[in-house]
Amino acid sequence: MTPPDGPALNAARRGAELADLADGAAVDVVVIGGGITGTGIALDAASRGLSVALVEKHDLAFGTSRWSSKLVHGGLRYLASGNVGIARRSAVERGILMTRNAPHLVSAMPQLVPLLPEMDGSARALVRAGFLAGDGLRRLAGTPASTLPRSRRVTAQRAAELVPAVRRDGLAGAFLAYDGQLIDDARLVTAVARTAAQHGARILTRVGASDATATSVRLTDQCSGDSFEVTARAVINAAGVWAADVDATLRLRPSRGTHLVFDAAAFGHPAAALTIPIPGTLNRFVFAMPEQLGRVYLGLTDEDAPGPIPDVPQPSPQEVGFLLDTVNTALATALTEADVRGAYAGLRPLIDTGEGSTADLSRDHAVTESPSGVISVIGGKLTEYRYMAEDVLDRAIRLRGLAAGPCRTRNLPLVGAPANPMSTPRPPTDLPRSLVARYGAEAARVVAGARCDRPTAPVADGIDVTRAEFEYAVTHEGAMTVDDILDRRTRIGLVAADRERAASAAQEFVDTLVE
Repeated sequence: MTPPDGPALNAARRGAELADLADGAAVDVVVIGGGITGTGIALDAASRGLSVALVEKHDLAFGTSRWSSKLVHGGLRYLASGNVGIARRSAVERGILMTRNAPHLVSAMPQLVPLLPEMDGSARALVRAGFLAGDGLRRLAGTPASTLPRSRRVTAQRAAELVPAVRRDGLAGAFLAYDGQLIDDARLVTAVARTAAQHGARILTRVGASDATATSVRLTDQCSGDSFEVTARAVINAAGVWAADVDATLRLRPSRGTHLVFDAAAFGHPAAALTIPIPGTLNRFVFAMPEQLGRVYLGLTDEDAPGPIPDVPQPSPQEVGFLLDTVNTALATALTEADVRGAYAGLRPLIDTGEGSTADLSRDHAVTESPSGVISVIGGKLTEYRYMAEDVLDRAIRLRGLAAGPCRTRNLPLVGAPANPMSTPRPPTDLPRSLVARYGAEAARVVAGARCDRPTAPVADGIDVTRAEFEYAVTHEGAMTVDDILDRRTRIGLVAADRERAASAAQEFVDTLVE
């Protein structure tokens, strides 16, 4: 049943639902972790008719889920390494996101591999064969070419049109292929969480979880300090790189992936992702990807990250140097650290096999049960979040005898998708394009429901985020702090100068709307 406030997440709803749990309300499933995996599980469970409470110690998409490359990979890398299962699943899940779940958030991203003198004939043949295999995966997954075009070779002139900063000397054209690109990974998490709420799930941020067992967990409100126990028929640990904090028997090996942020002008305002094979590898690339807010993200690395898990990982100087050195091999004018406007790093929650480099570890996931009965899902990757959720829910239903319907998420449109009941299928043409790109068929609702003055005005000069979006972040997307707004509902915070200019507007909405 859809709750009266539908998919709206805000401080008032959080308080009421938290109070219900504190008063003894029992639930079928408690999910620990508010990243893409946890929110995916909450949506799957709620859409099957189960009562669900998701708890997150910080904010939605606080951890790894906001630090990705914003790509919905089709699995080509895994095919090259012989893991056909992950490759095929990735292609299938990419197609589901692009055509059914979130066509408003995922679009086809052209990837341009320039044919420069340093790339010999065998390397060119390998890349071309890989792209053809990617076309085969797309067809196998049933994704139409109208959604994800076929790969092809283009001329040097066309390559320079797509990526004006590419080196011209010795350029013999380029290979052009396509993959899925998210407008924003954190926005996908928010959309999944809100869709779960639309189906009745309690989505509770700033609530810590401890003492988890098969049928109970102690919750602590991080805002008030109040603590109480909740009874459930299943407790699922989806805490990502922090999963071992919930189940100490788990063994993870975090891997750090770093990205640098540039003004798009540094790459000539590209229309495609400049894609450079990493020397000495068969299936790894560095990507310079055009992104929202007039930026290009350059990534990524794959480095061991032993030791305590930080809340916000930091890039190392070696990773910054590696990314610059690699991309400069394909640029007409070299970039330096002075061109870098921002940087971010995330930790992949890889399963520790005790051997090999992190780049060689499987990106597959595992579902386990602790001695105390907590069901955990570890490993995996963003593209397969829906499949992972289905897998862990199927296991929980079998283990705990839950009365639930079949999985529905394969054909379930998220909030903002045209087919979602809360959507306006044809947004007015006078809305800012950037707003429509972030909200899809919900864009008209964002503006129409705004109560602030100047709702379509930018939050700061030169930043194409409107004041209505800041308001909506608080009233409908669960944002409770300035950081929530700047770092996760939008990506303004990736550039320090932008954060400083927009902070006062964000504070205005927090002060007036967060109770």
